[in-house]
Amino acid sequence: QVQLVASGGGLVQAGGSLRLSCVASGSIFSIRTIGWYRQTPANQRELVAEITSGASTSYSESVRGRFTISRDNAKRSVYLQMNSLKPEDTAVYYCNTIVDHNFGRWGQGTQVTVSS
Repeated sequence: QVQLVASGGGLVQAGGSLRLSCVASGSIFSIRTIGWYRQTPANQRELVAEITSGASTSYSESVRGRFTISRDNAKRSVYLQMNSLKPEDTAVYYCNTIVDHNFGRWGQGTQVTVSS
């Protein structure tokens, strides 16, 4: 199974930007859909963005217009460019395949903290 590792989180002021990376241990060419998820102590884990092998994307209402997901099969990576960050974006961010999501399998996330 391909393992996905998220990185790139950090501390940023409201209105700032961060770029998260998700690097796979193997080829992601055959993976149909990879998504970015986030979780706070007060909320259930939510899907914020998805990208398919054909580069089709979708976003949650809360991040649409601010976040951009992209995929680079050659680099075995998926990225999440986060702009105009808000304090409510503070969360642990995870990347995952739709299959692993459905089976409840998760790796380690990366912490994003947005100060007001």
